[in-house]
Amino acid sequence: YINPYPFNPKTTKVIKIIMSPSFLFFLLFLLKFNSLSSHASPPPPPPSPAPSVYDTFVSCLTKNSIPQSEISKIVYSPNDPSFNSILQAYIRNGRFFNSSTTSKPVIIVTPSVESQVAGVVICTKQTNLQLKIRSGGHDYEGISYISDVPFIMLDMFNLRSISIDTNDKTAWVQTGAILGELYYNIWKKSEVLGFPAGVCPTVGVGGHVSGGGYGNMLRKFGLTVDSVLDARLVDVNGRILDRKSMGEDLFWAIKGGGGASFGVILAFQIQLVTVPQTVTYFRVERFIEDNSTTDAVVQWQNVASKIDNDLYMRLLIQPITVKAKAKGAKSTKSIRATFIALFLGDSNILMSLISKEFPLLGLTKQDCLEMSWIDSVLHWGNFDNTTKPEALLNRQGDPLNYLKRKSDYVQTPIPKKGLESIFEKMISLGKAGMVFNPYGGRMGEIAEGETPFPHRAGILFKIQYSVNWHEQGLTAEKDHLSQIRDLYSFMTPYVSKNPRQAYLNYRDLDIGINDQGPQSLEKGRVYGTKYFKNNFDRLVKVKTMVDPQNFFRNEQSIPTLRKQRKMF
Repeated sequence: YINPYPFNPKTTKVIKIIMSPSFLFFLLFLLKFNSLSSHASPPPPPPSPAPSVYDTFVSCLTKNSIPQSEISKIVYSPNDPSFNSILQAYIRNGRFFNSSTTSKPVIIVTPSVESQVAGVVICTKQTNLQLKIRSGGHDYEGISYISDVPFIMLDMFNLRSISIDTNDKTAWVQTGAILGELYYNIWKKSEVLGFPAGVCPTVGVGGHVSGGGYGNMLRKFGLTVDSVLDARLVDVNGRILDRKSMGEDLFWAIKGGGGASFGVILAFQIQLVTVPQTVTYFRVERFIEDNSTTDAVVQWQNVASKIDNDLYMRLLIQPITVKAKAKGAKSTKSIRATFIALFLGDSNILMSLISKEFPLLGLTKQDCLEMSWIDSVLHWGNFDNTTKPEALLNRQGDPLNYLKRKSDYVQTPIPKKGLESIFEKMISLGKAGMVFNPYGGRMGEIAEGETPFPHRAGILFKIQYSVNWHEQGLTAEKDHLSQIRDLYSFMTPYVSKNPRQAYLNYRDLDIGINDQGPQSLEKGRVYGTKYFKNNFDRLVKVKTMVDPQNFFRNEQSIPTLRKQRKMF
């Protein structure tokens, strides 16, 4: 070795260390090892990409006894040409229709048989995604088909079989059916049987019934859940349970507590009710320019919940624009009060009843239309007089609107001066309206804890706040949302307090949202006590018992007790 650098004692010393025999041996060992390694097999290829959520989900379904031939017909990814049409088919609120800012599911599943639902629950758990369940799509806030986190949407529209037993006056109805299909099938079997549910025929059975649905016979027969006899449900473990196997606590919870917090409800067995051959319908409009109109609204408050249980009178309060009759004159703003009624009897009995109990309505015999119960369903559904019952099978519904709804309960009559100030407020706002739905009758006879739905005795009427619009864009949305929220705030002195009660099926995220975090129970209590009052605590206990890891969850679901929670 020749040192090319000038002499340096330190360098020389290092060189001596490097050239020691032991170091030479180490170098020879490395050369030999590299020579052997050059003949070894090449390194393994890089690992394959992780399977997609879709592939993982489909693989899981196969392992859970769903053949590939069935999977290809019921499972849709965003790349599937049918994905958007299926997603949009049952969106009932334009605010969530095809918006670039609206979240979309990772996968849509449209089961055709009940056993497939069990596999969907199991496999959604394995993918660690949220499951959203849609029956008819009428959730006012769209939470059955949108979410802030990745999710799978279970769309129940194929599960809509209906079986009527006229001998014991019962029916089994799958939750993907709509109310119109239920009413039509009842009518085909009997003209003197009916069911006390909602007046909108395109509403899905699943959400409507499990949320405590009501209709124009609630004063006679109560809510939908008051006529539920049995149910089939897929629980968090993928088991299909009936009333006996699920137990009375869970059966109680899904009768008004919202089914989507506890499982996937497949079907309900319901008790049908007897309706007369002839019922009477009327629709009477009054305007506040008539001095007696406000007095009629005052009288309605004192009569509608106490009158004969066979009579249900809904009252719509709406701001309108009255076109000027004189040429060149300006149009004016006004309030229209519309009284819409169903009487389970003939017009002669109705006229006698109204003349005695509600004379300020000014009802005439010409206002009264006698008809069959099924024809009254069509009238309440805003079909014209020539429409046949087959129209109830149309699942498409009305043209899509942008909308927002809120709710309240009234326990004491609003005085005349209060009504006058409310009407002035509504005129100043422009479009927000209200629907007054009377209670009393059978509703006051059922205990508050009999079902999760607690709004029973002591309620005069329920208010639905309503605003619709057609204009697109955030500016229009902000304006109309501001109107309905302003009206809701203005009504505070006249409605229930501690809590300010609300109706679950008039979903309203303004009253609270649950992010499913550490404070889930506390956040759930905010909206839960408004919807369920004292029944909220029992619902939490049932939830913790049947779904301790909180798999079935949404923005306003029933939370679990904190010590049991383990999020997926």
